[in-house]
Amino acid sequence: MVRSVSKSSILSPSISWILGTKGVHGSDSICISAIYPISDLIQSANLKVFTHHKHGGDSMNMAWKKGVALWLWLLLLLFITSTSSSSASHRLLLDNNNGSSLLGLTPPMGWNSWNHFDCQINEDLIRQTADAMVSTGLSALGYHYINIDDCWGELNRDSQDNLVAKASTFPSGIKALADYVHSKGLKLGIYSDAGNQTCSKTMPGSLGHEEQDAKTFASWYDNCNNNNISPKERYPRMSKALLNSGRSIFFSMGLEDPATWAPGVGNSWRTTGDIKDNWDSMTSLADQNDKWASYAGPGGWNDPDMLEIGNGGMTTEEYRAHFSIWALAKAPLLIGCDIRALDKTTKELLSNSEVIAVNQGREKAQI
Repeated sequence: MVRSVSKSSILSPSISWILGTKGVHGSDSICISAIYPISDLIQSANLKVFTHHKHGGDSMNMAWKKGVALWLWLLLLLFITSTSSSSASHRLLLDNNNGSSLLGLTPPMGWNSWNHFDCQINEDLIRQTADAMVSTGLSALGYHYINIDDCWGELNRDSQDNLVAKASTFPSGIKALADYVHSKGLKLGIYSDAGNQTCSKTMPGSLGHEEQDAKTFASWYDNCNNNNISPKERYPRMSKALLNSGRSIFFSMGLEDPATWAPGVGNSWRTTGDIKDNWDSMTSLADQNDKWASYAGPGGWNDPDMLEIGNGGMTTEEYRAHFSIWALAKAPLLIGCDIRALDKTTKELLSNSEVIAVNQGREKAQI
């Protein structure tokens, strides 16, 4: 249960700066999940990171089901840090590298196209975003993932049954785009679906093509059209396919209280419905995410959806609270705004290294 506490009495200077010194909505309190004196929790940033889920935009007029977030990002990685194992109950990696590389030891950090751009994406946008991730200094802080969401592919598969990038918006293809992103020292993720189609209905899903698609790209897996097959049946199928793909893969999923069964299958799981860019939505998702705190840890993280910071629907103080709550919750920190046009306040908020250290540091438990 998220509770109201006095900000000034419990927060370190850096976190107090993020939340702001004035009360939100005229109050001198802020909702924080299970607060402790976090000055004891701030550690040097551990930037061994990865990615997250999509949310449905009102502009597309889609009916996104709450909690229906099964994502899978096949990470087209240049570098993965080798480190020691943690809890055996968590799937620390898809062990296709013979245990030499562990994924998910810290929550993923990066950017996702959906919150701000919806289906209005193309390869120029992705290239420019990769450039901006480096030029703004965000990549140096651990924001390493450039995640392409829905609407990147053609409506139909090719003659070999492979997914195909949309010629009108991604004419160079995904491989060339991945190579460009990798040249910046970043990592690429691509969205796919657990059903027959993606949620936008504009491209095929991966149902029945798990092995093939796992070898083709990096994808988050969303569950919209699933032919009534239980997620507990579908997700292990893709998990196994990813293990056999020959690449290091971070598997993020959601649906049907996944925290209770997903730790042995994936590396993160949605705990909430889709976020909207307003205070009520953000705090509601924080409350929903809080009850799953005991399930989170290295190799498996609770995911209350992407960040809305910088999209304009909340005040500066509310965005500061949003960032701090997600950091305390050990949630994936996936930027959802246009980082090509960051204003000074948004950049400073997203760049606070001490707040990032709470999310990425040595204290592994969700707070």
